[in-house]
Amino acid sequence: MTNPFTRRPGGTPGAHLPLALCAAAMAVLALAAATGLAVDGRTVLGEPVWLKPFKFALSFALYAGTLSWMIGQARRWRRTLWWLGTVAAAGFVLPEISAITFQAGRGVRSHFNFETGLDSTVFAVMGGAAYLGWLMTFAMGVFLLSQKRTLERPMAWAVPLGIAVSLAGMSVGYLMTAPTPEQAQALDAGLKLATIGAHSVGAPDAGAGMPLTGWKTGAGDLRVGHFVGLHALQALPLVAVGLRLLARRVTVLRDLTVRTALVVVVAIGYGGLTWLLVWQAQRSQPLTSPDATTLTAAATLLGAVALAAAGVLLAASRRVPARTPVAATR
Repeated sequence: MTNPFTRRPGGTPGAHLPLALCAAAMAVLALAAATGLAVDGRTVLGEPVWLKPFKFALSFALYAGTLSWMIGQARRWRRTLWWLGTVAAAGFVLPEISAITFQAGRGVRSHFNFETGLDSTVFAVMGGAAYLGWLMTFAMGVFLLSQKRTLERPMAWAVPLGIAVSLAGMSVGYLMTAPTPEQAQALDAGLKLATIGAHSVGAPDAGAGMPLTGWKTGAGDLRVGHFVGLHALQALPLVAVGLRLLARRVTVLRDLTVRTALVVVVAIGYGGLTWLLVWQAQRSQPLTSPDATTLTAAATLLGAVALAAAGVLLAASRRVPARTPVAATR
């Protein structure tokens, strides 16, 4: 059986083709949804019907493209990672975006919709795809963790930490599917509901929202933490790349141990930010209207990350010679 990876010179595998094609398809769908935003005036809960397919297509393009690149860096467990990535593309991304686009075409909401048997089935398909996507992403993270000896150390830590925080961000979606207190009371009373679950906390989903994102301005919105956590998948590897580029000019960053420690500090801070945004939403606070408690928590988190990073740099500056070449060891 041939290796499903495309090989590059030197034996390093190329990008994961099914995920790369999936990312390209999502980019095309995002353009189509953007056209729908321009020509279709229908709305659902006050938002354009094509806004959700547009946002999800962009998000899935980033997800698939990033994992395609990550798998492309692997030198171990390549066949296993290929199959996991393929299942994620075919069983998670495509079914979920297809369900969202299908409901947008019908002019109805895709999430939490139990109005008809068809709506319930579509939402069940989305839920099953989301669970499968979480499991496949977790499994890929486990096997990518084994690449620490083949990747430069900062990136070897950024990849699994990015996946770990991203999984936490994905998990926020499950909080949204739980009935709100009002919905729970109605269900206990034996009523049949058209909507079960919500993005918002403290007000209906139909309230005023921020431009483009649609995040609520009059209530807490769990999508904020969901979004931020999910895209740790891209953010933390970019931090590793940025630190490597800075190492050309900043002597202390030429030490791989220093860059690795900074990646870990940023990852902890990023995870803390994700938790903070979920906590804020669960207290019915909009992102744009934090109270003193939220601001204090944010300042404490920022201060702790800054102090930790400063400590890493200070300790390193005392031991790194003035002209240390870029480290080649891993």
